[in-house]
Amino acid sequence: MPTRHRREPQSGKVEIDGVPSKSGTLIIIGGREDKKDGKHILTRVAQQALGGRLVICTVASTESPEELWDDYRRVFRELGMKDVAHLQIEHREGGAAEEQMKILDHASVVFFTGGDQLRITSKLEGTAIADRIRRIYAEGGTIAGTSAGASVMSETMLVSGTGSASYRIGQDLSMAPGLGLMRDAIIDQHFAERGRLGRLLGAVAQNPRLLGIGIDEDTAIVVDGKRRCEVLGSGAVYIVDGRDVTCTNISEEHTDGTMSMFDVRLHVLSQGDVFDITTHRPTSCPARNVERHAS
Repeated sequence: MPTRHRREPQSGKVEIDGVPSKSGTLIIIGGREDKKDGKHILTRVAQQALGGRLVICTVASTESPEELWDDYRRVFRELGMKDVAHLQIEHREGGAAEEQMKILDHASVVFFTGGDQLRITSKLEGTAIADRIRRIYAEGGTIAGTSAGASVMSETMLVSGTGSASYRIGQDLSMAPGLGLMRDAIIDQHFAERGRLGRLLGAVAQNPRLLGIGIDEDTAIVVDGKRRCEVLGSGAVYIVDGRDVTCTNISEEHTDGTMSMFDVRLHVLSQGDVFDITTHRPTSCPARNVERHAS
């Protein structure tokens, strides 16, 4: 197995071949991250590579994977990355090809671009590539993703659903298994920009065990091995906690009526704030601390 960068052990645990191991870092981006000015989010992604290889995976793209690759390669090289590689898989058999596997050798960061999250799971899940990506994460590496690449991080991912102000019972809301790197949460992206609070509430009503995490554009959460989510970027992160919901009509009505849900908790976090997935509690931190780290 190729040698790659390792971080100090953390409390988050995953398994490799049935053996518990430390976990790395997730950088989950709401889409349309800044690529021209401060580049704060992509700077953090580059910093996580720490001299290793950064692999850009464009498998979610349905139209222009080469253009995406060229764009991100340019940005990461501007940020000082020297070893940037492209992983693109058109068909499932490519997920076990030796030449594709070699691209992940020495990878410290794997970055999923936007597109269609179902393309990621349908082409990668159950393949050697997916196993290798999980191993990189389990050994202390970083997995990052933007837009569709953000949604796929969770164990249950939102695939589609109307972005409207209020969720209506019977409204089409499609969910599917994701990569499962972010446990106990369901993630939505382009959040405020596309009015997706209603559909995230609907997803949490159907899965109250899961936290709903909505991430604005040019905004990210950085999740460490202790399951602490630090907010980075110019927008907000909305966290819907349905554990204490006392009443909802989502399973009782079969009409086009509006969903009701009582005692749901909503947190809104901005840059610097931290949310603990284990305790379900936020902590306020100055945004300037993040800016100082980025510089």
